[in-house]
Amino acid sequence: MAPTERLTAVGDDLAADVRALWGRAHDEDGVAAVSEAFALALGPAREGVVHLLRRSGDGTLVGYGQVSSAGTADAVAELVVDPPARRAGHGRALLDAALAHGTRSVWAHGDLDAAQALAAAGGLTRTRSLHRMTRPLTDADAQDPALPDGYTVRGFRPGPDDETWVRLNAAAFADHPEQGRLTLADLRERMAQDWFDPDGLLLLERGGRVVAFHWTKVEPEAVASHAPGMTGARHGSGEVYAVGVDPAAQGHGLGGPLTALGVAHLARRGLAEVELYVDGDNVRAQRTYERFGFTDAAVDVQYSLSR
Repeated sequence: MAPTERLTAVGDDLAADVRALWGRAHDEDGVAAVSEAFALALGPAREGVVHLLRRSGDGTLVGYGQVSSAGTADAVAELVVDPPARRAGHGRALLDAALAHGTRSVWAHGDLDAAQALAAAGGLTRTRSLHRMTRPLTDADAQDPALPDGYTVRGFRPGPDDETWVRLNAAAFADHPEQGRLTLADLRERMAQDWFDPDGLLLLERGGRVVAFHWTKVEPEAVASHAPGMTGARHGSGEVYAVGVDPAAQGHGLGGPLTALGVAHLARRGLAEVELYVDGDNVRAQRTYERFGFTDAAVDVQYSLSR
């Protein structure tokens, strides 16, 4: 078996091959092959990012792995093997290479049987879960909720609101290992994506100060067949991308109205479904979403080495 390749940067042609592999894995497994942050890191060199490649005897790409924060105590990896090339040792080779780069944990999207077996074989145990919850959207969801007295809502203003949002997000997610670490550069990278819509990043204000936000996400193809304002059957899915509240404003009953604002925005776009991701140990948020009719659809699991 050929050795695992290690790269710090991925060119355009190879990146296209990797994305095609991700697509085949998604079609087979019914879940995303990698998370957004790992997908965004596919390309030019980034500090702490290592790309791992597995090829067949004829040189065809059959496996891909990525290590983030390589060489640190926070090193984490995601691994994908092309469905026709599975059960041939490529997954274990990618895992071994990731561990050699200091990986302490690996995400398993969908927590499939093969991922569970690979984690067990590598001595990793389940340490965290991320639930994907969904609910259908109807015309009745399109009405904005009443806000508590003194609160107003508006859309995000690229440029003037950038640093305000980064500070608020850091405060709201101070204990979150990924979301709370987003920088101004991370925000602007996401603003450069074709799905970004400033009107879909809703800011809640009180006394002229931004105290909470609901960021929605809609991939362009999700609304291609149903433009805003059209009537008729609903199509596509939108996402509750992130919901954050300033710690000083928590406990003021903002969770429900804030969730409903984003749901209403997505409903007005003619979408048929809304989805979100929530940590398994965030019981309070899960209960809020359940009251809005969200139910579990899938779960991603993080497997880690013993400290």
